[in-house]
Amino acid sequence: MSSADSKKVVIAALAGNLAIAFCKFGAALLSASTATLAEAVHSLADTGNQGLLLVGLALAARPADERYPFGRSAEKYFWAFVVALMLFSIGGAFAIYEGIKHLLHPEDHHVGKQIALDLFGTHIGFDASYLNYAVLGTSIVFEALSFRVAFGEFKVMSRGKPWRRSLLEAKDPTIPLVLAEDTAALVGLAIALVAVTLSHVTGQSWWDPVGSLIIGGLLTFVAVMLARITHGLLIGEAASPEDRARVLGIVQASPGVERVTQMLTMHLGPDVIILALKIAFRPDMRVAEIEDATNELEARLRAELPDMKKIFVEPDSRGDGRGLVIPGTAATARATSARSDLGEQT
Repeated sequence: MSSADSKKVVIAALAGNLAIAFCKFGAALLSASTATLAEAVHSLADTGNQGLLLVGLALAARPADERYPFGRSAEKYFWAFVVALMLFSIGGAFAIYEGIKHLLHPEDHHVGKQIALDLFGTHIGFDASYLNYAVLGTSIVFEALSFRVAFGEFKVMSRGKPWRRSLLEAKDPTIPLVLAEDTAALVGLAIALVAVTLSHVTGQSWWDPVGSLIIGGLLTFVAVMLARITHGLLIGEAASPEDRARVLGIVQASPGVERVTQMLTMHLGPDVIILALKIAFRPDMRVAEIEDATNELEARLRAELPDMKKIFVEPDSRGDGRGLVIPGTAATARATSARSDLGEQT
């Protein structure tokens, strides 16, 4: 279980994006910049996304009840998936729509810019386009601060693993999701700054909507990647190979156990795992002895693997031929490579 603070990362990102969104909308209104407007909507979507992640964290903390006997830890997965959809629909799709619209109808951009100048130009005393530089530059600073918090917690969560493996195998999607959003935001801001600068310097207004299109494509790619990764968690992924290896080691070293005939694990949430075992006990053991051995085994598993909150043990010398994947075998190699293959496809 990671000791990284998901809530701190989300709150830091929410505060930064809310402030940035207001600044970007002001600059987009005054300069009629399509790329800046796309970035403003992106920041507004990110702010809403962090709000949804906070909802997921709050709901996941509720205790188990009659309706949800296993608790509601899966709320973190559901709301993370919703955030990926929001990033795709509001952030990426809007930026692409605005870019295409202004490329096909450039006169709308000129009309909007003239209206902005008529309304505000005489009051601010300088070309409103320069506001884009100030706002985008300030936004980069704020996003970098949010990225720093998220990246720091991501390093704690990864525990020295390669970043790609940590991202694809993460059982808590909150921190990787915020980190991906912040990374996309920093790259998007750089693209918007280049597009605004080229449009201003060359006088060619089409640079602005092209920047919006590139930002939209970037956000769409990140959203699809996050949705596919979160989808696997949402439908129920197994515990990590390391955790399964520890379970097998503990069980096989327990008194009275001959072998494990079946093992099934499933993450209900980042820190809630269901563990179901079928175990072949010694044939000469009595029922009471098997019960004592089972209780002792469960207590040891919970002590050494606290995420294994729901443990079910059944004496069965045969199993049903499914569900036992011993770490280090070819079957495990295929199972653990599935998410890496997914990452390559995205």
